[in-house]
Amino acid sequence: MKKALLLSTCLSACLGTMLASQFALAEDDLVINGCTIAPETQCPGVDLSGADLKNQDLTGADLTGANLAGADLRHTILKNAKIEKANLTKANLARADLRHASLRGSNLTEANLEAIQGWAMFAQGANFYRANLRGANLEFSRLSAAKMQYADLQAANLEIAWMTKVNLKGANLKNANLQEAKLNAATLEDADFTGVRRHYATFQATYMKGCKGCPFDWAKNGLVENQ
Repeated sequence: MKKALLLSTCLSACLGTMLASQFALAEDDLVINGCTIAPETQCPGVDLSGADLKNQDLTGADLTGANLAGADLRHTILKNAKIEKANLTKANLARADLRHASLRGSNLTEANLEAIQGWAMFAQGANFYRANLRGANLEFSRLSAAKMQYADLQAANLEIAWMTKVNLKGANLKNANLQEAKLNAATLEDADFTGVRRHYATFQATYMKGCKGCPFDWAKNGLVENQ
């Protein structure tokens, strides 16, 4: 009887400690403008402009239409996150984890995405105007119709990326990996393709006027537009 009572008391004490610990963790969660900064959080349309979110875990978060302009997202985990039609103008996402994240239609003008992990990232129609994507891993990413004018993609990994109708006018792609990438009907006007690896990449009906190092001889018989 005494043993049973002792065991019951111990279990109650342990359960109380666990609950108190969990409650304390919940109290410590960062909350900004009503949005709890945590995995799987649901904060569509939230204003997180200028917020310090570096090193946070936002795996699977819904930030559709959110304002993240100027936010610090360095090293932040955004894997599987939904950040569609969001404002990420001048946000700092250096070395962030964006694997399988969806940035469809988002504005990343002048954002810093240096060395991000963007494997299989979805960014169709997104705006990367003058964005820094140096050393970014965008393998298997979906970038069709993305606006990447004057973006810095030096040494970026774009292997097997889908880039149909992407606009790379004036972009820096020095030493980038574009092996097996699909750049059909893309714009490469005035881009820098120096040192690009492009084995098995396709450039059907791609506009290359003024491009440095572009494959003007790709698919002869007029498939590459140079006029």
